[in-house]
Amino acid sequence: MAVQTFKVKTTLKEGVLVETEARGHKVIVDEPKSLGGTDKGMNPVELILAGLGACQSIVARTYAKKFDIEFEDFWIELEGDLDTDGFLNKSDVRPGYSTVRYTIHIQSDAPEEKIEEFIKFVEAHCPVGDTFANVVDLVSAGVVVESTVK
Repeated sequence: MAVQTFKVKTTLKEGVLVETEARGHKVIVDEPKSLGGTDKGMNPVELILAGLGACQSIVARTYAKKFDIEFEDFWIELEGDLDTDGFLNKSDVRPGYSTVRYTIHIQSDAPEEKIEEFIKFVEAHCPVGDTFANVVDLVSAGVVVESTVK
């Protein structure tokens, strides 16, 4: 087994703006003004959709040669349904996505049957898609309280 641990640090800045960092790469995450943010970046639920589309795209690029698929263009459109009342504590609905939909677009001269087989492989081997589709152990390692009293 080749288990690799990925680490990300998030730091809350002004308002609800968050700076995320992994391996020296930074991403700004924010909420739209309608949800109390300054709209300086994608919000977390948009970012998770972006992660799914990016992951599927990377799997496609990584395995295209194995399937003898050449494509001139590849993109994915994603959308998800989320009741913001859960986040805003206005009702007992879950705060997360209830449904996520995506459409894969591929521009290729390969036969349709071959592309369908390839896309099934892409969907089956995308770690983010697998994380969406299956229960994951979400474990808190605790809370560290750092006193500001000197």
